[in-house]
Amino acid sequence: MTIVDAVVIGRNEGARLVACLDSLRGRVRRLIYVDSGSTDDSLITAAAHGAEVVALDPRLPFTAARARNAGLIWLTADPPDFVQLVDGDCIVQSGWLTKAARFLEEHPDVVVVCGRRRERYPERSVYNRLCDQEWNTPLGETLACGGDALMRYAAVAAVGGFDATLIAGEEPELCLRLRRAGGRIWRLDLEMTLHDAAMLRFGQWWRRARRAGYAFAEGAYRYGRAPERHWLRETRRALVWGLGVPIVAALGSVLSPAALLILTVWPAQVLRLTPRLGVEAAVFTVLAKLPEAQGVISFHLVRWMGRQPELIEYK
Repeated sequence: MTIVDAVVIGRNEGARLVACLDSLRGRVRRLIYVDSGSTDDSLITAAAHGAEVVALDPRLPFTAARARNAGLIWLTADPPDFVQLVDGDCIVQSGWLTKAARFLEEHPDVVVVCGRRRERYPERSVYNRLCDQEWNTPLGETLACGGDALMRYAAVAAVGGFDATLIAGEEPELCLRLRRAGGRIWRLDLEMTLHDAAMLRFGQWWRRARRAGYAFAEGAYRYGRAPERHWLRETRRALVWGLGVPIVAALGSVLSPAALLILTVWPAQVLRLTPRLGVEAAVFTVLAKLPEAQGVISFHLVRWMGRQPELIEYK
């Protein structure tokens, strides 16, 4: 029979972690919880809810990639056929594991499957609603998955797992290497997980967008010249709209105040995107280019200075 294990990662998730573990308990052979320096009772709670607990060494930098790798390594001695990776703020939907595993069994060239991740409380804030729209991606073969996905353990191990040095964007980077190795990534028309972003403040949204910009820049720096042109377009958009437009307007205003009219390209872009995204999402898509550009700059500053990157957390 096909063996499915699960690796959950988290830090100070509280009740969200309990809900996550309970949604997996009894549905997988082994349930692994990897903790990244929680200061609450996450380790005790995870053990009480049937998980094998792995606590990361706090002397090394925490990253989601490092945590997922630790869970995968924990399974090395008796590896599963498939491993479900889940963030600790998510609940796995009933029926997902059975149907997703069957799809992998029937499609040996597919190495990763993911489904519909929904925001658990979209009504609580505009930022949660934006997350819910972000999760609604096209179905079928795709380039990458997010933090929740069912993967072929052997395929992930063969490419060396996640890159633990990445502070963001580790799943698309892994998927790029899996595709280079001949694997395919597939998004199914199935309910997969409920996610609790708990994003209620503008500052949280800004930091999350800045983290995205950092990931874009690092992905483009590593693979932008390769055939995949990984995240090159996203990085350029962030720089053009989030840095180029305000700089040109500011410099031009020194010669003529009329140069500030350049800033009208922002509302014009909102109007262009509104028929496809809706007003709310269009406004924040354009606004997000500012923190994304900040993230791009942050990546290159860290790289040029030779510093250790620090996590950009929004919770």
